[in-house]
Amino acid sequence: MLNTFSSLRVLEFSHAVLGPACGLVLADLGAEVIRVEPLTGDPTRDLKGFGAGYYTFFNRNKKSVAINIKTAAGRDLMGKLLPTADVLIENFGPGTMERLGLGYDDLAAAHPRLIYCSLKGFLPGPYANRLALDEVVQMMSGLAYMTGPAGRPLRAGASIIDIMGGTYGAIAILAALRERDATGKGQFVTSALFETAAFLMGHHMAYAAISQEPVPPMPERVSAWAIYHAFTTADGEMVFIGVTSDKQWVRFCEQFARPDWLADERLATNNGRIDCRDWLLPQVADLIASYDTADVLRRCERAELPFSPIARPEDLFANEQLLAGNSLLDTVLPNGRRAPLPRLPLLLNGKGATLTQHPPKIGEHTRPTLAELGLADEEIAALIAAGIVTAG
Repeated sequence: MLNTFSSLRVLEFSHAVLGPACGLVLADLGAEVIRVEPLTGDPTRDLKGFGAGYYTFFNRNKKSVAINIKTAAGRDLMGKLLPTADVLIENFGPGTMERLGLGYDDLAAAHPRLIYCSLKGFLPGPYANRLALDEVVQMMSGLAYMTGPAGRPLRAGASIIDIMGGTYGAIAILAALRERDATGKGQFVTSALFETAAFLMGHHMAYAAISQEPVPPMPERVSAWAIYHAFTTADGEMVFIGVTSDKQWVRFCEQFARPDWLADERLATNNGRIDCRDWLLPQVADLIASYDTADVLRRCERAELPFSPIARPEDLFANEQLLAGNSLLDTVLPNGRRAPLPRLPLLLNGKGATLTQHPPKIGEHTRPTLAELGLADEEIAALIAAGIVTAG
């Protein structure tokens, strides 16, 4: 178990992916993260389609306290809980926390050590009050244009902007905590979807500035490497193969029995192979198509090339690298079944995050949290009866 932030208490007011992703980073690092949910729970719990996995994946290692913070009694409970917190995370629409009396300006004077992390669609500017979603900012930033072929903008196949925006929020929190160690003061920090997407496009912007040419989408780019492509094997599967150095080219030719390519001076360098791509790539494709997938993978591994079969998400459950590295955490799903899901992708002193709390039921930790704040059993029972809290 990672205990880096075991003394840290985080209150998370969030929904969907952006805020929960931020809280997940801190929870996996050992912080006590308390989800403050409405009485019926985060609506993400009930999403269908691709949203069905949101709550389960982004809310492990957290506690759930269900409080109706729209009521005076609920806000009184928040008044008891806030002094115990080091960090507050929120990703509601612009103005929501302020209307509830929980904006940064409402809390800062009474809680000067609090780190308040607000995650929005946009940082301050003309778009600040717009609503945004992951897919919206992928379109706005050029990411969707870069992902699909010309004329067919395509969102990435995961909620990468939500997840990265949350991760950058966690980085901001950690920086603010380091500053608090020196000054004793908390502060307001923020991250946003659009600016996160723009940051991810930075190297493409730099390319545009250097080349002074329109940037082509990734499917139509001229790669920096001559062989950097997905090929179809003899049994109809696809394998991505990269040959990114001249030494790799030598090993590729040796493993795939093409001494004639090694003898061809036009192909001796990567730039030379790029000049020959029009005829070379079709020949490489024909070569790979003459071997079955297992043989292609064996030869690529012996040649020490970057390569991969084209995997599907469900293939990761049995991935030997993830299994050998204990990189999957056996997690209880909402239906009671279990599934291995990826842990935070980092090690500290050789140790990775563990699972200490399955994704919580609605209000699973309401009773013990309120009891810790000094409320008696009969007071908690009265709050439940009055519809102020839900206790799982």
